[in-house]
Amino acid sequence: MYEELKKIIEESNRIVFFGGAGVSTESNIPDFRSEKGLYNAIKTYNYSPEEMLSKTFFMSHTELFYDYYKKNLIHKDAKPNKAHIALAKLEEQGKIEAIITQNIDGLHQAAGSKKVFELHGTIHRNYCMKCGKFYNLSTILNTEGITKCYECGGIIKPDVVLYEEPLDDEIINKSIKAVQNADTLIIGGTSLVVYPAAGLINYFSGKYLVLINKSKTEYDSSADLVINAPIGEVMEEIV
Repeated sequence: MYEELKKIIEESNRIVFFGGAGVSTESNIPDFRSEKGLYNAIKTYNYSPEEMLSKTFFMSHTELFYDYYKKNLIHKDAKPNKAHIALAKLEEQGKIEAIITQNIDGLHQAAGSKKVFELHGTIHRNYCMKCGKFYNLSTILNTEGITKCYECGGIIKPDVVLYEEPLDDEIINKSIKAVQNADTLIIGGTSLVVYPAAGLINYFSGKYLVLINKSKTEYDSSADLVINAPIGEVMEEIV
């Protein structure tokens, strides 16, 4: 299977990679829905993660939101893993046209990837909801309780998509265009159950659809190649 993937990559010039939480678990960042994921591991709070990561909760329980967010969604010591590094090398070789990610950790950019569409935003961008002033991650980490703007005193919100918030139209449109123009779409580290992000696969009409995931997905039967293995292991082997 690895040889087949190598051949597909050799024949392709406009590869788009679409990745989910499984790409970052090998950097010791937990996903949400697995046995050790955030949905099952958090017993400290009297609210579900879905509720705590909603826009309503952010606005009504801002300090508690930040407590949960800092402890569970920010992993400042996480480093790019084999998958991130391999994808950056493929981009450098002119093979990768774009990376579309559901992750908010910024590890693709840390590995060297340049064209990354972050569907759910990123922990590295934070904005004052009142005046729009930008703040980096260190500001959030170095503030106790609610992070407020130094300029106007407004509440700073991480630029991550919370429940009840729509995805960014510009990012979605750029992602759709990239998938439509791709000759190969490689999907890795996602079970393709979170919509609307998972719906991007429906825009692909290129030559090769490759699915790399530890477990099966409902799209396996539509793929030209399915590899059930950790994404980092696969990418290191073929690059």
